[in-house]
Amino acid sequence: MIVETVELTKIYKMGPSEIRALDGVNLAIEKGEFLSVMGRSGSGKSTLLNLIGCLDRPTSGTVILDGVEVTRLPKGKLPQIRREKVGFVFQQFNLIPTLTALENVELPLRYAGVSSGERRRRAKEALEQVGLGDRLGHRPMELSGGECQRIAIARAIVNRPAILLADEPTGELDTHTAAEIIDLMHELNREAGVTVVIVTHDPLVASRTDRIIYLSDGRIVREEKPPTTSGR
Repeated sequence: MIVETVELTKIYKMGPSEIRALDGVNLAIEKGEFLSVMGRSGSGKSTLLNLIGCLDRPTSGTVILDGVEVTRLPKGKLPQIRREKVGFVFQQFNLIPTLTALENVELPLRYAGVSSGERRRRAKEALEQVGLGDRLGHRPMELSGGECQRIAIARAIVNRPAILLADEPTGELDTHTAAEIIDLMHELNREAGVTVVIVTHDPLVASRTDRIIYLSDGRIVREEKPPTTSGR
């Protein structure tokens, strides 16, 4: 088991009101699984991803990530857990425009204290893995949206995380490019054994995953396994 949540609850206070973003979520994700999370805006999808990835802390409940009960750790330990165990991919790419593709991918390794030579070697390897070995010196403004998302994926996997968390990774892409990005994530899942969790509004993206979790009002209301297709 790579992730387990037990009665996971997140409440945001808005003046005198409370917003229950997550309400007692129990979820188990197997190592090597390719999972999608769907639901309307405000259903709790991104909140769940943020709690699993240690970007936020729950109001109550438990998150166990790769054998570590992260909800018991001091706040100061969470950046290390994120660096070592989690890769993040976001809808907006979040690349630094003044840095080259190689330099963007090197950033997590720099924060982890990896030597410059090893940083460069591993960043180049990650970019080659996502098909951008010939774009090392290009900056984001010189690349397409699909190429920028590939750089973001390379940055997310360069630390060899146990789990890749993607929040609407195809939301800014056209249908053809989105399919290429999902193909790439499938390749990483199958060949590198990376567990992948995707938050998406797109039924076509969700249909390419092994299991779909549906959220509504902060609760899991159902789950299903899409029919196997030749595209998966």
